[in-house]
Amino acid sequence: MTEHTIYLGGGCFWGLQGYIRQISGVLSTEVGYANGPSSNPSYEEVCHDSGHVEALKVTYDADTLSLDHLIQYFLRAIDPFSINKQGGDEGIQYRTGIYYIDSADKPIIEATLARAQSFESKPFAIEVLPLDNYYTAEEYHQDYLDKNPTGYCHIPLGLSQEPLIDDSLYNKPTEQTLKTLSTQEYEVTQNAATDAPFSHELTDEFKSGLYVDITTGEPLFASSRKFESHCGWPSFTKPIAKDVIRYYQDNSHGMQRIEVRSRIGNAHLGHVFEDGPNGSLRYCINGSALRFIPKDQLVGSKYEYLIPYIE
Repeated sequence: MTEHTIYLGGGCFWGLQGYIRQISGVLSTEVGYANGPSSNPSYEEVCHDSGHVEALKVTYDADTLSLDHLIQYFLRAIDPFSINKQGGDEGIQYRTGIYYIDSADKPIIEATLARAQSFESKPFAIEVLPLDNYYTAEEYHQDYLDKNPTGYCHIPLGLSQEPLIDDSLYNKPTEQTLKTLSTQEYEVTQNAATDAPFSHELTDEFKSGLYVDITTGEPLFASSRKFESHCGWPSFTKPIAKDVIRYYQDNSHGMQRIEVRSRIGNAHLGHVFEDGPNGSLRYCINGSALRFIPKDQLVGSKYEYLIPYIE
């Protein structure tokens, strides 16, 4: 075991602790106040612009959980574009940052953020700084959500149970890659065309398996979330992980809809609606944007670890 420690600022530290501590490889967590101008601040002082950030001290086993992966989990839980605000909390103490005590961590942090940033159209607002100081928060803040199960939390804690789709394993499609697509696949993914209803074979595909972005191979949906919607297109209640999908307002064709695109390939996938089964969502996806990999073909591949999530 190789213990390593990093400090994270991601809004209210109650929710961040509740989320991060559930990740496999995390050994311990503690909430406190970091990188402020004064010593031993109280919670009240921090709430009144002391200049400190509400921080989570994370000690993890680097042999089990890499810093790169830990940061990817962190990015899943925050709004990386928001300045001094996460969820309903606003103020300088809620700024977003990653604070290191080992200088060797800095290039890893910067590389992970740069890679994630490359999939976005606007800049991140995440500071990356050495840890100047850190003070443990009052005891009543530690493991707050254990003591107050119905307490406030701006992060859906279940996100920690979703599989990590490592963004370093997939690349934006090259022009050469896009040339291998069929005309329909290209028009759908690159020009937001739509398959004719009931025209694609994946609409009626219900075998166990994984649906990936046809342009990059990034996992998008699991067969366990697919359902018969009778709408004419493959339909799912949710993606395999929150961070693999991007959402955009679409006012084309005289309609107001939410378009969904893949994170890495930026491929047009379809739209999401609020009429899924039992109050869930319906991700209405063009079959031409997907490649289906049956369960038995996942064994021995880089997707094998996802088998538990497709059943």
